[in-house]
Amino acid sequence: MNLSAVAPELRGRVRRLPRLPLERAWVRYLVRAVTARMRPSPVPGVAIELRPGLRVYRPLLPQSDLTLLWIHGGGLVIGGAAQDDRFCAETACELGITVVSAEYRLAPEHPFPAALDDGHAAWTWLRGHTAAERIVVGGQSAGGGLAAALVQRLHDEGERPRAQWLFCPMLDDRTAARRGLDDAGHRIWDNRLNRFGWRAYLGTEPGAPVVPHYAVPARRDDVAGLPETWIGVGDIDLFHDEAAEYARRLRAAGVGTTFHVVPGGPHGFEAWAPGTEFSRRYLATARAWLGRLR
Repeated sequence: MNLSAVAPELRGRVRRLPRLPLERAWVRYLVRAVTARMRPSPVPGVAIELRPGLRVYRPLLPQSDLTLLWIHGGGLVIGGAAQDDRFCAETACELGITVVSAEYRLAPEHPFPAALDDGHAAWTWLRGHTAAERIVVGGQSAGGGLAAALVQRLHDEGERPRAQWLFCPMLDDRTAARRGLDDAGHRIWDNRLNRFGWRAYLGTEPGAPVVPHYAVPARRDDVAGLPETWIGVGDIDLFHDEAAEYARRLRAAGVGTTFHVVPGGPHGFEAWAPGTEFSRRYLATARAWLGRLR
């Protein structure tokens, strides 16, 4: 993908970001080790509590009992809750809500349903403290896909989250099966990495005729009855088309859905360029939607 397609404010950063060969085990282990060594970034007005499998961000001046259950990204093969410390803490502080960030086991060592089960365990813990209708389930990239899958599973179990809040969600393994996308050169997360992530998680080649229930959110036949939804994605993100299609299906099924497209936004830009005005505008829009639910 030509650099000119990227928003001008992000081009310098995009140029410097390497493509990580996550197919190599030693690279994944190195990235995971770096993430595991991260320590909470202090944000004034927020207390951070570390619990087994969870990080809890509590505003010192709460404004609502609404709670966000957040799931981090990483292509299903890397990442950890610590990487989103500042994002979660700033969301808690700005909106005056509690944020609970879930850890989950990573593929290929722990394929489906390990990550989804860990997200469900975080929900179960949270439900011991908060009513379902006061919980929003959210996530970014792979975490956005896991959040969408968790919401589907909860719906079938009779649980009713307040909403889902999805950033550039990884929703459909069939994108990875489209070999024609391999040479498109999507920035940050390309289709070759996407295929590895899905293969690691599913334990089979992506695009198979049948996949396990809840493994691939976009494969669900009936999305009626799912909670109100916000989806944000860049127009040059590999996941743009699958996110747009999921938003279209939700709307067609009567689900209140906001689909926010960012021109020139590469995958996950708000995470690796959070200090830019470009990202701040995007996050302000996303948090304004979430704040409306309070």
